[in-house]
Amino acid sequence: MKKILVVDDEPEIVELLSMRLGAQGYEVITALGGAEAISLTRSQHPDLIILDVMMPAPDGYEVAGTLKNDPAVSAIPIIMLTAKTSEKDKEVGAKVGVSNYITKPYDPIQLINTIKDLIGE
Repeated sequence: MKKILVVDDEPEIVELLSMRLGAQGYEVITALGGAEAISLTRSQHPDLIILDVMMPAPDGYEVAGTLKNDPAVSAIPIIMLTAKTSEKDKEVGAKVGVSNYITKPYDPIQLINTIKDLIGE
Protein backbone atom coordinates (compact mmCIF):
# COMPACT_ATOMS: atom_id res chain seq x y z
CA MET A 1 0.00 0.00 0.00
CA LYS A 2 1.36 3.41 -1.02
CA LYS A 3 1.75 5.97 1.76
CA ILE A 4 0.83 9.63 1.27
CA LEU A 5 1.65 12.49 3.63
CA VAL A 6 -1.02 15.23 3.65
CA VAL A 7 0.15 18.59 5.01
CA ASP A 8 -2.19 21.52 5.64
CA ASP A 9 -2.75 23.81 8.62
CA GLU A 10 -6.54 23.51 8.18
CA PRO A 11 -7.73 20.30 9.91
CA GLU A 12 -10.89 20.14 7.75
CA ILE A 13 -8.84 19.96 4.55
CA VAL A 14 -6.55 17.32 6.04
CA GLU A 15 -9.57 15.24 7.06
CA LEU A 16 -11.28 15.55 3.68
CA LEU A 17 -8.13 14.61 1.76
CA SER A 18 -7.46 11.74 4.16
CA MET A 19 -10.94 10.31 3.55
CA ARG A 20 -10.67 10.67 -0.24
CA LEU A 21 -7.22 9.10 -0.39
CA GLY A 22 -8.11 6.36 2.07
CA ALA A 23 -11.11 5.47 -0.09
CA GLN A 24 -8.67 5.06 -3.00
CA GLY A 25 -6.65 2.54 -1.01
CA TYR A 26 -3.79 4.76 0.14
CA GLU A 27 -2.30 4.78 3.62
CA VAL A 28 -2.51 8.39 4.79
CA ILE A 29 -0.37 10.15 7.36
CA THR A 30 -0.99 13.78 8.22
CA ALA A 31 0.77 16.88 9.48
CA LEU A 32 -0.77 20.22 10.44
CA GLY A 33 2.41 22.23 9.93
CA GLY A 34 5.72 22.44 8.13
CA ALA A 35 8.06 21.33 10.92
CA GLU A 36 5.92 18.25 11.58
CA ALA A 37 5.87 17.52 7.82
CA ILE A 38 9.65 17.56 7.61
CA SER A 39 9.98 15.31 10.64
CA LEU A 40 7.37 12.82 9.40
CA THR A 41 8.89 12.72 5.92
CA ARG A 42 12.28 11.82 7.35
CA SER A 43 10.90 9.17 9.71
CA GLN A 44 8.07 7.67 7.61
CA HIS A 45 9.40 8.02 4.02
CA PRO A 46 6.00 8.47 2.33
CA ASP A 47 5.65 7.65 -1.37
CA LEU A 48 4.22 11.12 -2.06
CA ILE A 49 3.54 14.41 -0.24
CA ILE A 50 0.54 16.72 -0.74
CA LEU A 51 1.61 20.09 0.63
CA ASP A 52 -0.18 23.39 1.22
CA VAL A 53 1.78 26.61 0.72
CA MET A 54 0.15 29.01 3.18
CA MET A 55 1.04 27.74 6.65
CA PRO A 56 2.81 29.28 9.63
CA ALA A 57 6.59 29.10 9.30
CA PRO A 58 7.97 27.14 7.69
CA ASP A 59 5.58 27.60 4.78
CA GLY A 60 5.08 25.00 2.06
CA TYR A 61 7.80 26.43 -0.18
CA GLU A 62 10.33 26.23 2.66
CA VAL A 63 9.24 22.66 3.49
CA ALA A 64 9.58 21.59 -0.15
CA GLY A 65 12.99 23.24 -0.47
CA THR A 66 14.23 21.60 2.74
CA LEU A 67 13.06 18.16 1.65
CA LYS A 68 14.40 18.48 -1.90
CA ASN A 69 17.83 19.39 -0.46
CA ASP A 70 17.89 16.30 1.79
CA PRO A 71 19.34 13.36 -0.19
CA ALA A 72 17.52 10.84 2.02
CA VAL A 73 14.07 12.10 0.94
CA SER A 74 14.68 14.28 -2.13
CA ALA A 75 13.20 11.74 -4.58
CA ILE A 76 9.76 11.84 -2.93
CA PRO A 77 7.31 13.62 -5.28
CA ILE A 78 5.57 16.69 -3.86
CA ILE A 79 2.22 18.03 -5.05
CA MET A 80 1.51 21.60 -4.00
CA LEU A 81 -2.21 21.91 -3.29
CA THR A 82 -2.85 25.58 -2.64
CA ALA A 83 -5.09 28.60 -3.09
CA LYS A 84 -2.09 30.56 -4.44
CA THR A 85 -2.84 30.72 -8.16
CA SER A 86 -0.47 33.26 -9.73
CA GLU A 87 2.19 32.30 -12.26
CA LYS A 88 4.79 33.70 -9.86
CA ASP A 89 3.61 31.27 -7.16
CA LYS A 90 3.83 28.37 -9.61
CA GLU A 91 7.35 29.46 -10.59
CA VAL A 92 8.41 29.44 -6.94
CA GLY A 93 6.96 25.93 -6.62
CA ALA A 94 8.98 24.79 -9.63
CA LYS A 95 12.16 26.40 -8.24
CA VAL A 96 11.88 24.51 -4.95
CA GLY A 97 11.34 21.26 -6.82
CA VAL A 98 7.67 20.37 -6.54
CA SER A 99 6.46 17.75 -9.02
CA ASN A 100 3.05 19.27 -9.61
CA TYR A 101 1.09 22.39 -8.64
CA ILE A 102 -2.68 22.11 -8.18
CA THR A 103 -4.81 25.08 -7.16
CA LYS A 104 -7.82 25.09 -4.83
CA PRO A 105 -10.62 24.52 -5.42
CA TYR A 106 -9.32 21.36 -7.02
CA ASP A 107 -10.82 18.53 -9.04
CA PRO A 108 -10.57 15.34 -6.92
CA ILE A 109 -10.28 13.16 -10.04
CA GLN A 110 -7.41 15.30 -11.35
CA LEU A 111 -5.67 15.00 -7.98
CA ILE A 112 -6.00 11.19 -7.90
CA ASN A 113 -4.79 10.91 -11.51
CA THR A 114 -1.81 13.14 -10.73
CA ILE A 115 -0.96 10.97 -7.70
CA LYS A 116 -1.17 7.81 -9.82
CA ASP A 117 1.08 9.34 -12.47
CA LEU A 118 3.70 10.38 -9.92
CA ILE A 119 3.88 7.13 -7.96
CA GLY A 120 3.54 4.78 -10.88
CA GLU A 121 0.12 3.22 -10.47
